[in-house]
Amino acid sequence: MNLLKSFATVGGWTGASRILGFIRDILIARYLGVGPIADAWFAAFAFPNLFRRLFGEGAFNSAFVPLFSRQLEENGEAAAKRFAEEILGMLLITLVVLTILAQMAMPLLTYIIAPGFADDPEKFATTTLFTRIAFPYLMFMSLTAMLSGVLNSLRRYAVAAAAPVLLNVTLIVFIVYVTPAVPTPGHALVWGVAVAGVLQFLLLLWGCSRQGMALRLPRPRMTPGVRRLIQLGIPGAIAGGITQINLFIGHAIASFEESARAVLGFADRIYQLPLGMIGIAMGVVLLPEITRRLRGGDESGALDSQNRSLEFSMGLTVPAAVALAVIPLPIVSVLFQNGAFTAEAAQKVALAVQIFAFGLPAFVLIKIFSPGFFAREDTKTPLYFSMVNAGLNVVASLILFFPLELGYLGIAIATSLAGWVNAVLLGARLYQLGHFRADNRLASKLPRILLASGLMGAVLWTADGWLAPGFDGDLVERWASLLILVGGGLAAYGVAAVAVRALTVSDLRAALSRGG
Repeated sequence: MNLLKSFATVGGWTGASRILGFIRDILIARYLGVGPIADAWFAAFAFPNLFRRLFGEGAFNSAFVPLFSRQLEENGEAAAKRFAEEILGMLLITLVVLTILAQMAMPLLTYIIAPGFADDPEKFATTTLFTRIAFPYLMFMSLTAMLSGVLNSLRRYAVAAAAPVLLNVTLIVFIVYVTPAVPTPGHALVWGVAVAGVLQFLLLLWGCSRQGMALRLPRPRMTPGVRRLIQLGIPGAIAGGITQINLFIGHAIASFEESARAVLGFADRIYQLPLGMIGIAMGVVLLPEITRRLRGGDESGALDSQNRSLEFSMGLTVPAAVALAVIPLPIVSVLFQNGAFTAEAAQKVALAVQIFAFGLPAFVLIKIFSPGFFAREDTKTPLYFSMVNAGLNVVASLILFFPLELGYLGIAIATSLAGWVNAVLLGARLYQLGHFRADNRLASKLPRILLASGLMGAVLWTADGWLAPGFDGDLVERWASLLILVGGGLAAYGVAAVAVRALTVSDLRAALSRGG
């Protein structure tokens, strides 16, 4: 299967999930705004959402996929299936115990994820209740991620990539139809999270069964395979999910500022669209691809896969980052400004989006560079760099948030800055080890991508001024103006990319051809 065709499968489903996520967040903005219930919802969702991204978006599989692939190639499907069953047994009992302990210690967990809420007893109690209801999602999402790793190793990406769609569909249904039956829309949302976890797990069970991987649930045992996964998995999960860990830390600090958690939550949703469709999707596909090539002794093929992934991802990420930096307010206001979500809230979210846009290419680069280590069963090196990343993020967030009084903007700055440091460290180390070299094609394309993106940014800035009256009109006028603006930006980038030869017809043909 062609690398970019696999990416298109994952990216397409991820894109569908992110678009449904926008619909979900439009409804959340309308029903909750950025008030205390919104703060409680975003805080309660932070913990299960962190694990959803750590497990469901590839970090857990940084350890599982290489080990499962080794069993598959060296010992056959039966041995690989036994290995997966061993992991499933230990993972399930661990998650059950963790869930029970978390329910017992939920007020303490609430204080960890939102220490600033302690001064508001009502908000703190609401957050604790919301977190209790949503927390079991963590267990089902972790099991779902393991089953996704099985399918990804078999190069069957569609079912695993489609699973997040269920989360957003469920939340949309619950906020619209369950809200009238519960005290607040926040209650409907957290119950939706719990139900979505079960549905996603059942979908992946069905997907594995279709591929001849109907896993039994054996007695939990600490086998050599389980021990090896623990050795690789904990560092891999931390390293692969460092961007999400940084956001989690930043959001905890943001709880000391009124509405800051909700503002950062909405900003996160905007830039997660390109990050999910490009960086996460490419990382999910790239890991098994590099692992397979290295297992076959094809070092040059592994290097080519990483070069093409970097070229393709930057060709999409850089223009997306430029667009978010140039026109954040039209995007935010059209998507979210309605009902309880005010114009002032839109201004705050737009500023945060602008800062996160600076870090977006770095967040994607982390997803592209990390498989170069994980495929070689090296999770310690990315872990060391992620510790530097996290330390820098915490220190910078605290300094910018408190002494310099930049508030939530300081957290966005720290997250983006830490992302660039991590990306540079990963890339430099791969280069030093001889595991990555930019080939002539990549070295030629990157400056052209930057130039084409800059030209597109100029067009967007000019067009935004022309379309300004439309953004002050009614709902239809605002949406029409945004669609014209975005469509014009896409066209401008396409024309500029062809003009400066950042993109050629032969590139497209090669990307879409089988084995290209």
